[in-house]
This record gives sequence, structure tokens and C-alpha cells, in this order.
Amino acid sequence: MVDLFLNRVLVENNWDQDELNTEREIVGILENRILMLFFASAASEKCQEFLPILNDFFKRLKDPAYIEYPKLLTLVYISLDQSEEQQERFLKEMHKKVLFLAFADPYRKELQAMFKVKDVPTVVVLRPDSSVLSPNAVQDICRFGSDCFRNWQESTELVERSFMLNEEFDNLNMRSATDPVRRLKYKTEDDKRKKRWWNSWGKGKAGNEEEEEKEGAWDTKKKEGDKVTWRRR
Repeated sequence: MVDLFLNRVLVENNWDQDELNTEREIVGILENRILMLFFASAASEKCQEFLPILNDFFKRLKDPAYIEYPKLLTLVYISLDQSEEQQERFLKEMHKKVLFLAFADPYRKELQAMFKVKDVPTVVVLRPDSSVLSPNAVQDICRFGSDCFRNWQESTELVERSFMLNEEFDNLNMRSATDPVRRLKYKTEDDKRKKRWWNSWGKGKAGNEEEEEKEGAWDTKKKEGDKVTWRRR
């Protein structure tokens, strides 16, 4: 699926409309995810009616207000609008985490032909390997809502890394799957070091006590010797 948008420019539907155009950015946003390609037009009444349903579907799977761990899902809007103004108007009503292709990008038409899209709205669902999971999931989304994502997930055998920290937070030191094993290993090694330190400290303490006992005995003998010498005088 990553290959589908390599060497392309995806735009984030935020205030600044940030562009994702490097291989690292594209891989980061698409790898190991289910991809939804939303073909629509602002001029279509059916698209206008479906948009609130799609927005609710998407935010229940991605918005931290609804779910603790956002699902591995990416939604890309492929505009079939007649003008850039229509596209911009439609984007304003869409979720801010949606990606889209610029209106001037001819790749929009290539994708339409590639997936044989003739009617709108159409939601093409792709597996992480770019194979088609559903040629049009509009009816499923309308009928089952966010529950249909579970069926997609099981079909694709997508690994949900829900034990990891929330993917929506930035600049976090993410842990790998082997992190608990490594931490257990290091904890064991730390315990061993502490045990060795405790034993050596205990031996040192015992040694000091032994030295103190010897010194005490020597002082006692010395005092007794001094008394004997004084009596002789």
C-alpha cells in the first residue's frame, strides 16, 4: 500500500495543510495500516448525506476522545470535484486527520481508473499489501458503523499494537515488542549486581567488626599491662 503513494504528495487536512512528500513520511503514515480511499464530490447530494456518517465512523476509530488507542487506519480523500473551490468546501467538513491529493494532482484520475470508480460516494478499502479488501464499503459503513473495522482487521490479520503508547502523541520514546523481555533481563542483572554488592558489603562489614573486636581486645590487654606495670612501681 505504501508503494501506491510513494513519490506522491499527500496533504493533511489541517489548518496549515502540511504536505507529506518524503518516503519516510509516507511510510510512517501508511505502513501496516488499512487504507480507505474516499472518492466523492461536493456537488453530489449522496456524498453530502454520507459525509457525516463517514466522519462519525472515522473519529470513533481515530479520535482519542472516543478510543484510547487509535486504530491502524488511514483515510485519503480522492476528490472528483469540478473545481478546487468545491474540493476545499468539502474538506472543511471532513475530519482533520484525513489526507488528500491536491486538486491539481492528475493522480486523482489515475486512481479513479485504477479502481474502476464510476459512482460516488465510493470507499475502496485496501489491505496493507495494497490488495482490495472491499471495492466499495459505503453500505457496510452505513449499516455497521465502526464495528465493520473489526471484520476488516480480522480479514487482514492486522497486528494491533494496543500495548504501545498512544500513536497520536508526538516525540514519545516508543517501546518495541521485546521491551518487556529486555527490562526483565536488565532487572535480573540489576538484582544480581545488588546481591553481589550486598554480599561484598556484608563481608566488608563483618571484616570491619572483626577488626574492631581485635582492636578492642588489644586495648584491653594494653590497659591490663599498664596496670601491672603501675602496681610493680
